[in-house]
Amino acid sequence: MELFEFTKNLVNIGSVTGHEKACAEFVKSHLAEKGFHTELMPVSRDRANVFATWGKPDIVLSTHLDTVPPFFPAHEDAEYIHGRGACDAKGILAAQVSAAERLKQEGVKDFALLFLVGEETISDGAREANLHPCGSRFIINGEPTENKLVLGTKGNLRLDIIGHGKLAHSAYPQLGVNAIEKLLDVLADVRKVKLPTSPVLGPSTMNIGLITGGRAANVVPDEARVQILIRTVEDSGPTRQAVTEANRGRCELEFVRDTPLLLMEKLEGYETDVVAFTTDLPALGNWGRPLLMGPGSISVAHTERECVRKADLVAAVDLYCRMVRDLKTRMGAER
Repeated sequence: MELFEFTKNLVNIGSVTGHEKACAEFVKSHLAEKGFHTELMPVSRDRANVFATWGKPDIVLSTHLDTVPPFFPAHEDAEYIHGRGACDAKGILAAQVSAAERLKQEGVKDFALLFLVGEETISDGAREANLHPCGSRFIINGEPTENKLVLGTKGNLRLDIIGHGKLAHSAYPQLGVNAIEKLLDVLADVRKVKLPTSPVLGPSTMNIGLITGGRAANVVPDEARVQILIRTVEDSGPTRQAVTEANRGRCELEFVRDTPLLLMEKLEGYETDVVAFTTDLPALGNWGRPLLMGPGSISVAHTERECVRKADLVAAVDLYCRMVRDLKTRMGAER
């Protein structure tokens, strides 16, 4: 029951990206009470990661503190805990903390917990943590993977296309340059770009996520913007080049974020999968060889239906404990 109560307490602390302070302090205090050495790792003003150790860590359990908006509080029924962050990733955080407490009680030593800010936007918490590694050999990251050990994640190529025009009265469009029309022409060609497919990760996908522009129906628009996100399955260089060629210099093109795909460690005896989403792991290369697993389904993350199954939280605690023990056995065999 403590696992479920801790999950609900976390969900009830709003921590939309940029406002994680209260959640970080709550987690730090809880871990300190359980006997871990804890610290806040500053990231920016009023924002910090939480780092907790037991001994000299060679394995780190990690996930993120922040959520997407909007916040909504926890409620539960017999089977699920609902609320913002229930599966992405506060239920995961609670399962990792519970696993750490159990491992500590069982006499397992030399592991740590790392809880990060900013995963939902630019992974600034992870990038800051990567400047201060603890010497660990493995990092087990938590995201909603239905308790399957993930062998690969797609990359994340975010680009903005900005069309520039010239203002004019719409009754005399020949006196202006319509930025929206320029942007639509470019978008039509960008959508025709052939994206690669991977035998492991499957096809690349493109999402046109946000379009803004214009001033009024009777004004020729002087600017229009679109945000596009491409889930990449190989080196992004050829895709970047293809998009650039499709644009043909007609609009301003800005590549905002380029997170590479990641192939990860395999452990025998675990159900496995590959996923299309991106995690903090590409920004945590100095923290050891990566693994990815967590309770919950990505299909309800970021939605008004967000929830996590209680039985999956319990199973995740067992799986995290088992993974830590299996990795310690592997390290012993590799010495």
